[in-house]
Amino acid sequence: MPLAAYELRQLRESLVEAALLYRGIPVSNVTTLASSISVMTEAIDRKDPERFAKEFGVLTKGCNTCHQSMDRAFIVLRTPAEQPFSNQVFQSKSKP
Repeated sequence: MPLAAYELRQLRESLVEAALLYRGIPVSNVTTLASSISVMTEAIDRKDPERFAKEFGVLTKGCNTCHQSMDRAFIVLRTPAEQPFSNQVFQSKSKP
């Protein structure tokens, strides 16, 4: 789950930047996502993919709700159906 942890850190940083850079975003739109991020971090730490997947859905819905409230409904997040980068392999390598 190292990739999930990495991506979650990136998301957390992006939310902070969005809150700072875009004046029209209500702070509550960003802070309400903190709970989902916290639960997902805990699920990663505990290596609990079921809990992670469930909370990923909650977080995705929260992001989309925020986009809609900001008149940005054209930005829709979803669970990936396939690997987005065909030139990259996202798997851990075992140490010899």
